[in-house]
Amino acid sequence: MADHTRRYSSKIVDGPTKAPGRSMLRAVGFTDEDFKKPQIGIASTWAMVTPCNMHIDKLAEEARVGADEAGGKGVVFNTITISDGIANGFEGMKYSLVSREVIADSIETVAGCEAFDGLVTIGGCDKNMPGCLIAMARLNRPSVFVYGGTIQPGKNHTDIISVFEAVGQHAKGDIDLVQLEEVERNAIPGPGSCGGMYTANTMASAIEALGMSMPGSSAQDAVSEQKMADCRNASAAVMKLLENDIKPSDIMTRKAFENAITVIITLGGSTNGVLHLLAMANAMGVDLSIDDFTEIGKRVPLLADLRPSGHYMMSELVAIGGIQPLMKRLLDAGLLHGDCLTVTGKTLAENLADVEDYPADQQIIRSLDNPIKADSHLRILRGNLAPEGAVAKITGKEGEQFTGVAKVYDSEPESYQAILNGDVVAGDVVVIRYEGPKGGPGMQEMLSPTSAIMGRGLGDDVALMTDGRFSGGSHGFVVGHVSPEAADGGPIALVQNGDRITIDAITNQISLHLDEAELERRRAEWKAPEPRYKRGVLAKYAKLVGSASEGAVTDA
Repeated sequence: MADHTRRYSSKIVDGPTKAPGRSMLRAVGFTDEDFKKPQIGIASTWAMVTPCNMHIDKLAEEARVGADEAGGKGVVFNTITISDGIANGFEGMKYSLVSREVIADSIETVAGCEAFDGLVTIGGCDKNMPGCLIAMARLNRPSVFVYGGTIQPGKNHTDIISVFEAVGQHAKGDIDLVQLEEVERNAIPGPGSCGGMYTANTMASAIEALGMSMPGSSAQDAVSEQKMADCRNASAAVMKLLENDIKPSDIMTRKAFENAITVIITLGGSTNGVLHLLAMANAMGVDLSIDDFTEIGKRVPLLADLRPSGHYMMSELVAIGGIQPLMKRLLDAGLLHGDCLTVTGKTLAENLADVEDYPADQQIIRSLDNPIKADSHLRILRGNLAPEGAVAKITGKEGEQFTGVAKVYDSEPESYQAILNGDVVAGDVVVIRYEGPKGGPGMQEMLSPTSAIMGRGLGDDVALMTDGRFSGGSHGFVVGHVSPEAADGGPIALVQNGDRITIDAITNQISLHLDEAELERRRAEWKAPEPRYKRGVLAKYAKLVGSASEGAVTDA
């Protein structure tokens, strides 16, 4: 092999002066021959804190074997993961978005210190994935991402969102405690990421479209031979990338990000996709803004009937071929850039050349001439409530315009309890603030309040806006990422109970029905809140983090 395949590892194992390092590596299983091989770091996000990642230790071992079989030396190391599904609705959820940065920092730290020549990263829950990609972009060494795979549906076609919404149904009195427990006990049958087009599957699909995972990686069951083979193939691909000196900067280009945006729009993907793609582009030095989602969304339709707004689950999309046939359709329609390089060493068009279309009788992916929505469900809204922008997820099923009366809450738990208590009624716009990147800190997901709204049967009659963000499982008339956030004195901090608010997903406007003089009067009276945390990771994050409109990144 050419010397560049050991561009980094040779610096820590070659020559007499590196005997101490070699001595330590011998203790973890290196042989004389291994010191001559490229070292491939296998970043595992395995943990028993969530079903999304509980099987990834086995996937990491498969990737290590694949690296060894391809002529490299695989070295497995771990980073953290947290569980949004468990943490939703309490203070611990503030660590969720923060974990994206911790994961990126830790992978960069290990790979940078240990001089790996290439990387395979394996993620399951939704912050692992952008965390892995941010680290890969920063390091810019030959790398492939592997998605941990999707979970199977629970009994009666249930999933984690079914449980959250059952809580709202129980609060309303539509189901009793026994029925709630029945959903709870059966909705999560085993390993894998949450089963709809929630954030995990959104990001897996985006990363495949970006060209940073192997074809098909985003649409495989967590427990399957296909997923094990994906791990082996990823390691073999890294070895080829090393031979050809192909790095993330060659793949994660502006056009590749446009492809990723296009695919998540067609799939009805999560609003978190906006936040994470902006952060990934920032790490790669690619110029991408929230307005690009608007421009691309004008020409790209919503095609997938997937949860949370639709009917089907990811495992059912897996069964008919995943996203590869969809991407082939988009490419043939001129909606994807086929000349983008991918981790296979081939272009996107070359990868898709022999892909067969979906079965004729499938109902999950609509044709381009019969979309669910003719343009994007991801709406970037602006107006006097969000001068720097906000992100809405409007499929059209909940309508495209809403005017209502503000009910204001200064924290997510406060709003959740109010909804469960029946304090929120038809015609309300629930305003949840001081939950932004800095103010939360950590930009909590609003899955508990949005699910409670749906469970109480108010999905068509209540809107919700926040400077926090949403789970990919949230649906209804919801607007997040309102920027500037309340903690920075953004207009959302000035809203009072009874104010009228209009959200318009046609004109992409979000408006507070007050004149500028009244806003200025309130602004003069506003006082910045004291930081909620003074020490530790949340305090550090609050000091470093930027606006949600730019991806909530901690790099300057």
